[in-house]
Amino acid sequence: MASNYVASVDVRTATLKLDPMKKFLFLSLSFSLCLAGFGKSVRVEPKKIAAPELIAVAVPDFKALGIKQPYKLVYKQDFDGNEAKVKDGFWFTNPHNWKVPAVRGVSFMEFVTKGHNYKYKVRSPYIIGLVKEVEVKDFVLEAELQQTGKEYGHRDMCVFYGFQDRSHFYYTHIASATDAHAHNCFIVNDKPRTKISHETTKGHKWGAKDWHQVRVVREHASGKIEIYVNDMTKPIMRATDKTFDWGRIGFGTFDDTGRVRKVRLYAPESRKSKAGDPFVEGRKK
Repeated sequence: MASNYVASVDVRTATLKLDPMKKFLFLSLSFSLCLAGFGKSVRVEPKKIAAPELIAVAVPDFKALGIKQPYKLVYKQDFDGNEAKVKDGFWFTNPHNWKVPAVRGVSFMEFVTKGHNYKYKVRSPYIIGLVKEVEVKDFVLEAELQQTGKEYGHRDMCVFYGFQDRSHFYYTHIASATDAHAHNCFIVNDKPRTKISHETTKGHKWGAKDWHQVRVVREHASGKIEIYVNDMTKPIMRATDKTFDWGRIGFGTFDDTGRVRKVRLYAPESRKSKAGDPFVEGRKK
C-alpha cells in the first residue's frame, strides 16, 4: 500500500560500530540530510482543490454613462439551475444547439455546434437565444461572452435587442475583423441586415478561452446605441437609430459557437412580453 511518509534515519544506532573517521563522515552526511529534510518524517500533503469561482457582478456607473433617471435591475441570469428550467426561459432558433453546463462551479449557456435547421426570412443570424418574458426600451445590458470557435475574420458573437419578431430587430456583431457585414451594429427591418453603426474598431481579439465583459447601452429618445467590451470607459461601437422601441433581448451568433454567463439587464421600466416563440416558422422550413 502506498504511503505518505518516508523512512527516518536513526543516527544514534547507525554510528555505534563505526571507527572515529567513518563516524565523523557519517554524522556529517546525516546532518546534511537533516537540513535537506530527509532526516525526519515528511508528510506528502494532499492536492488542494480549487474553490469554485464566485459570481461577482458590479453595478454600472449610470452617471458616467450620462443616464440621469433611476435604473433598476429588471432581469438577471446566472444559468445555475436545471438545464431544462434555464432553457425554458428562452426562445431558440434551434433548441438542440444550446446546453447549460458548469465549469469550476460557474454555470453558463452555450451554443455548441454550427449545425442548424433554422431558415431566416431575410438574411440575419442563424443562432439566437431570446429571453422570453421581459421587454425593455431604454436599458443597460451586461453579460460575459466567450467565443469557442476557430479564428477567422468573421469569428463572432452577437447581442440582440429591440427584438420584435424574426425579421425586425437590432443586433451587434462583435467579430475579429470589421467590414460592411461584420463587427458593427445592424438593423433587420424586413430586409437583409443593414449596418447602422457610424463608429467601430478594426476588430476584437476573442482569444482561446477568455471571457469578455460586454455592455449595450440603449436610449430610444435619442436613438443612441453604445457597445462596450472589457473597457467600460470607452465604447467600441456607436450607432443612432429610433426604428424600434420596446423589444426583447438575447444572445447568439451569425453561424459560430460560444458561451454566455452573468447576464444583467437594467432599465427605468420593463414590461412582460406577450409575444410567443418567434422562430416557429423558421424551424419548419
